[in-house]
Amino acid sequence: MFKKTLLFSLVTVLLAVSFSCSNYKKTLKTGTNEMKYETGMDLYEKGDFNKALQFFDILRAVYRGTEKGEMLTYYSANCYFQIKDFNIAAYYYKQYTQMYPRGEKAEEAGFLAAYCHYLESPRYSLDQSSTFIALRELQSYIDQYPNSSKLNEATRLMDNLRAKLETKSYNIGKLYYKMEEYQAAITSFESLIDDYPDTDYKEEILYYITMAYFTYAEKSIYSKKMERYEKAVEAHNNLAYFYPESKYLKETEDINQKARTHLTN
Repeated sequence: MFKKTLLFSLVTVLLAVSFSCSNYKKTLKTGTNEMKYETGMDLYEKGDFNKALQFFDILRAVYRGTEKGEMLTYYSANCYFQIKDFNIAAYYYKQYTQMYPRGEKAEEAGFLAAYCHYLESPRYSLDQSSTFIALRELQSYIDQYPNSSKLNEATRLMDNLRAKLETKSYNIGKLYYKMEEYQAAITSFESLIDDYPDTDYKEEILYYITMAYFTYAEKSIYSKKMERYEKAVEAHNNLAYFYPESKYLKETEDINQKARTHLTN
């Protein structure tokens, strides 16, 4: 008896699914725009975002500039967000803000467009084009909605992105140093401090700048040596001033004394 009941239930479910799929395809192919709209919204509410998008993609142009068109654009963005296609989600969130700037969801869509770019930002070792786009979009959102409840979150996301760029710049400088490309290392480290004066890498950067300038001076032609020894002394003094307990001071003090010896001879 139990097996018969189970089999009957299974058959019922399969028939229902089959009917539903058939009905969905029929509506997509021959249904009226209103039927397609209702079916798409129903699929969206059920979390079937891929199928919902098939209806939304057909209907956005049909209802463009109307209340339904506004919702279709917003829900299309949400669908792509839910299936983790963040680039296209960002496109439709942005489109919503441009087409419906006074829309009910304009502020939310503006934040989500920027957030999608944030999610697309890769780890620091890869190309950071998406990171710069995300920073630009988040700043644009903050400028447009300075009183937004999302202001703190947007600022936090920007801080995370900047930290990633700092890490990338720092590692580029270290790579140049290890490759004995001292001029490139110095330029990279000094640019990092200019761009991020409060960077968490400042102690290490001052250490590497001290060492790089001294070694660079040692390898330089005579007319360039004195200037680079002076820079090594200056970098050491900055390290000692800002980080009097630094673990690097013992090593840089030795470099400092050697550089000063060259400068006084």
